[in-house]
Amino acid sequence: MGHMSEDRTKKRVASTAWSPIWEQELSQYINTCERCQKANSKHGKYGLLQHIEEPKHPWEAINMDWVTGLVPGGKENFNSFGIIVDRFSQSLRCLPCHKEDTAMDTALLFWNNIKSTFGFLRLSSVIGTQNSHQKFGPTCMRCLVLNLHSPQLTAHRQMV
Repeated sequence: MGHMSEDRTKKRVASTAWSPIWEQELSQYINTCERCQKANSKHGKYGLLQHIEEPKHPWEAINMDWVTGLVPGGKENFNSFGIIVDRFSQSLRCLPCHKEDTAMDTALLFWNNIKSTFGFLRLSSVIGTQNSHQKFGPTCMRCLVLNLHSPQLTAHRQMV
């Protein structure tokens, strides 16, 4: 915990010490105090909550994540898998893949297993280590999805 507010600290110091420039020195000390800088955040207020549009049909909106670092298995030695959750029905698809897959490999996996079966959809969120824009970005996915990385979906995908 840092110092009390600057006014309270000034009142406390005024009763025990005096200097011609003590108020300036105290303000400077509080503004440069390492403990105060760590304890007192300087960020602005958070924005208002935004309504998450609920999907009206199955597989219209999905969330994606990857599980990596698995022991290689199967005839193709898969070492990770993609998890795709339908936000309407909460149904789940697990797609075996490789941690080293490129953006094109991931897009083809998605296209062959989800897009071709369920049609056009809106990708609500992509989480995990394989979701960087270089890995799963505009190059391969711009024709498949409407929006990507909705920040208000964090709580929803944690519940799934």
